Amino acid sequence: MRITDNTIFIPGATSGIGRALAIALHERGNTVVVGGRRRALLDEITAEHPGIDTVEIDTADAASIERAAAEVLGRHPELDVLVTMAGIMRAEDWAGSDFLATAEQTVQTNVLGPIRLLAAFLPHLQTRPDATVMTVSSGLAFAPLAGTPTYNATKAAMHMLSESIRLQLAATSVRVMELVPPAVQTDIVPGHAESSVAMPLQEYVSEVLEIIETQPDATEIQVERVKFLRYGEARGDYAEVVSALNDSDPLGQ
Repeated sequence: MRITDNTIFIPGATSGIGRALAIALHERGNTVVVGGRRRALLDEITAEHPGIDTVEIDTADAASIERAAAEVLGRHPELDVLVTMAGIMRAEDWAGSDFLATAEQTVQTNVLGPIRLLAAFLPHLQTRPDATVMTVSSGLAFAPLAGTPTYNATKAAMHMLSESIRLQLAATSVRVMELVPPAVQTDIVPGHAESSVAMPLQEYVSEVLEIIETQPDATEIQVERVKFLRYGEARGDYAEVVSALNDSDPLGQ
C-alpha cells in the first residue's frame, strides 16, 4: 500500500484508532472518507479537518452498508483503499445467563460488518489498478482476554478471513493487509483511554504509518508491542503470555 495519493474509505473512524489513522492519512496527502453512525461526530471531523469527506453508515446494518457504498463510490469513483475499522468490544460473563445478546451483537458488528463491507466494495476495487483492503484484527486473536470471549473470537475470525481472501485475491489488483493492534489507549471500553498498560494512540498510529511506508508489501501491520501476543504460541510461551495478559487487567475490571 502506498502511504500517499490514495482515496481511502474508513468506516468506524469517528473515534479511536480509526479517527487518528484517518487524520494522519489525510495529512499525508490522501483523500479520506470517514464513515460513522453519529452525524455530530462526522460534522466535528469535517470542521476540524477540512478536506476529509464523511458518510453516515452503520456497519451492523446491511442496508446501511449498501447505501453508504453507493454514496461513497458515487462521490469518489477513484476509491482504491478500504479499511474495515468499525468494531465493538464488550465484556461478557459466560458463567452467567445474560451474555448471548452481547455475543450476537459483537459477531454482527465485528464479523458480518466487515464481510458485508468487503462484498460491497470488492467488485469496484478489482477495477482499480492498485487497490488495498485493510482488515482489522487484534493481538487478542492470538491470546485470549478472559473478559471478552466473543471479541477474541471475532478477531481470530478476521485474521483467518484475511489470510484466506488474500489467497483468493492474489491474482487480482487488490492487496489484503491486516492491521493487528495491541491494547491502545482509546475509548473502546470505558476507562481504556487512560490505561497504563495500553499503547498511547498517537504513538501507535505513528508506528503503523512507518511500517506502511517502509514495508509497503507487508501483509500484517504489527507494531512491536503486539508481537508479545502474536507469537506466544510460536515461541512456545503461550501459557505465560495468556497469564501475563490477564494478570495485567487491561480492561480495568
